[in-house]
Amino acid sequence: MSGYTRPLARLIEQFERLPGIGPRTAQRLALHLLRQPEDQIRSFADALLAARSQVGHCRRCFHLSADPLCEICRNDQRRNGQLCVVADSRDLLALERTREFKGSYHVLGGLISPMDGIGPELLQIQPLVERVAGSGEHASEPPVEEVILALTPSVEGDTTSLYLARLLKPFTTVSRIAYGLPVGSELDYADEVTLARALEGRRAVE
Repeated sequence: MSGYTRPLARLIEQFERLPGIGPRTAQRLALHLLRQPEDQIRSFADALLAARSQVGHCRRCFHLSADPLCEICRNDQRRNGQLCVVADSRDLLALERTREFKGSYHVLGGLISPMDGIGPELLQIQPLVERVAGSGEHASEPPVEEVILALTPSVEGDTTSLYLARLLKPFTTVSRIAYGLPVGSELDYADEVTLARALEGRRAVE
């Protein structure tokens, strides 16, 4: 990278690898860090390393968690019979910002995408079926009365929703959030009002 001393160039290159960070933003972030006290930079580095080593996945819903069960799954008030299925934790956090959904979640870890080599076996679909069917370790849990599919309105999202609906409809009601969201948009970029209305206007999957 021309014009930068090598250590600074390496730092800028690392920031550029982050999603949504272009060269100019990477440069601003790197220069900002260099102006910070050394103890603050060490705290930043320690937080990164701690998150990488300590954060895993909830054993029930597969949301990011440093504990065997995430805070949502530990909250008995959230088990009201509704289970919202999302592609990843970003979508879960977006829905939580609406403060409208009071049920539980299940994080798939992605969407079915044959073009990218992602089949159902690479996602957390089998554990989802077991939760909804009340089998295995979920046998003692309250029954799932409704599964809400909150997946991105895209080809991959539609494919995944139809696949899940076929698997889950023998056990419970399956619905999908309304299309107040632009087709192809990401859930975590939608505002809280749009997401809340999409949840309220959900429809049964035929």
